[in-house]
Order: sequence, then C-alpha cells, then structure tokens
Amino acid sequence: MMLRSSILPAMGLGCAITVAAIAPAQARSVHISGQFATEHGATTTPSGGVMAWLNPKTNLVTYTIKWTGLSGKVTAIHFHGPAAPGQEADVLAPVEGPYVSPLRGSVLLSSEQAHALMTGQVYVNLHTDAYPNGEARAQLSAQSR
Repeated sequence: MMLRSSILPAMGLGCAITVAAIAPAQARSVHISGQFATEHGATTTPSGGVMAWLNPKTNLVTYTIKWTGLSGKVTAIHFHGPAAPGQEADVLAPVEGPYVSPLRGSVLLSSEQAHALMTGQVYVNLHTDAYPNGEARAQLSAQSR
C-alpha cells in the first residue's frame, strides 16, 4: 500500500511536467487561414479553404485543405508567394497528394517564406485539368486568437 501511494504522486508530477513542456509550444503556434475563390476566369463556384498552424520556431506549417465545387479532380496544389491579393507568384512549396478533400499535411518553410506567410503574402491554389494555371485561390492570413 505504501509503495502505491508513493508511485502515484511521482507519476502525477511526471505528467504535469510533460503537459507544462507541451503547452508553451502550442501557445506560440500561429493560426493561418484563407477561403477559396475562383481565379483565372473560372466559371465554377469553389468553396472551402485552408486552415493551418505555423510553428514560428521551426517554420513548420501543418495544414488542412478542404474544397468542393470545382470543375473536376484536383491535379496539383501549391503554396505560392510572396504575393499580395490579386498578384501571382512562384511556387513556395508543393502539396503532396493524393488530392482528396480534406487533405492534411505539413510543409517546412524557410524563414523568408514563413515571414511572407505571417504577413499575408502567401496563397494556396488548386489546379484542375480545365484550369491548369489554377481554378481556386485562398489568400492566407494570420488570425488572432
């Protein structure tokens, strides 16, 4: 009985230390999001968007991308930037398939790319056979909690 009562507090302390170590890292992540709209003259009505979290210490972006209302299957997805809304830019990072909504993954950015993401200069676009240059675009911005 004495052994159990001394083990349980020690286990509890270990759990508390683990939670305390994880909590600050989560609090420092930055929530990023954007909603899809048509681009390049697409006549479809895309909906959905991008929800992402940037770890500013590692520049790792973890994302979920959801979409509906496109002309067909998605053939490619990219993060582009730096670019203001309405402007175009080169690919910063490709998104790996298979391209099925919802799509979850992560991408590692450089410090410059992470800065562009934090300042609203990055967008995600969805490419289809009908619109190989991009059918839908979501301009990303940092969200306050």
